[in-house]
Amino acid sequence: ERLVRLLSDASRPVQLIIAGKAHPRDAVGRGFVQQWARFVQRPEVRARAVFLEDYDLELAEQLVQGVDVWINTPRRPWEASGTSGMKVLVNGGLNLSELDGWWAEAYSPEVGWAIGDGREHPGPGRDAEEVDQLYALLEQQVVPQFYERDADGVPRAWVARIRASLSRLTPRFSSNRMVAEYLERLYLPAAESFHRRRAYGTQLAAELQRWKDGLARHWSAMGWGVRDSTPAADGRHRISVQVFLGPVPPDAVAVQLYLEPQPGQPGTVFPLRRDTPIAGSAGGFLYVGEVPGDRPAAHYTPRVVPEHPEALVPAEARMIRWFPDGDPGRERT
Repeated sequence: ERLVRLLSDASRPVQLIIAGKAHPRDAVGRGFVQQWARFVQRPEVRARAVFLEDYDLELAEQLVQGVDVWINTPRRPWEASGTSGMKVLVNGGLNLSELDGWWAEAYSPEVGWAIGDGREHPGPGRDAEEVDQLYALLEQQVVPQFYERDADGVPRAWVARIRASLSRLTPRFSSNRMVAEYLERLYLPAAESFHRRRAYGTQLAAELQRWKDGLARHWSAMGWGVRDSTPAADGRHRISVQVFLGPVPPDAVAVQLYLEPQPGQPGTVFPLRRDTPIAGSAGGFLYVGEVPGDRPAAHYTPRVVPEHPEALVPAEARMIRWFPDGDPGRERT
């Protein structure tokens, strides 16, 4: 009913175009499509809303050229990228989207509108809050600004926002940037790595294969000992852990601390330094390091991962060993 009021306002009416489709096995998505199809048939909104079936590239081409505001409401972090919103830029349209994908990087108040807080909230628990945020933006900012005209009938604030969006965002979000970043970050490094692996009679490739085979053969033989945490300078934690690598060479792996993520934040990895050998053990070493003290020491979990300067981990070596993972390790804090 709130949407009906927005669309049918006599003095500031809004036109809404909905386009989309659902996978045949996506029962929830099909239900949404059916709800929209029924909604646009309501007599009070038929002149103001339409549902366009079979969304594809050809239809998207028409939409991005014709809309004033592109509304995109994924549940973060499910926005793959957001290239449709980027195409709107060069056509003078504005974006109102979830702070996810490209919009999380692009958004500022001068160039469009945003919903969400830029954090991930598992499940639908925050949906109602963001729905209210979306409607409040439409009712209090977007629609009033579109209809706010000067003596010549020009929406000056709206045009200023378009100019800011065009000038600031269009140069930053384009196929040129996409191709350049793929080339610089992925393709060229991959090509250089390939040539290094082929050089000297594929010596490096053979070395990498021996490294992977050795890890696979002896990975289950690794074990943990005692984990300690003590206060360090500036409120930090000093954490040490005993690691028994067995036949695995210490240079073939990295020992790290993994900090459990807070809601909406990524996990963080801190390297541990190999310190002293453990007397009387086979391949046993003490690993130590200091970490920020704003979280409890117990939140930092030791782990072992493969490491080689020429390998892509975890793509080429998908192994990980967590503390204590069934070993007779014990924590002393």
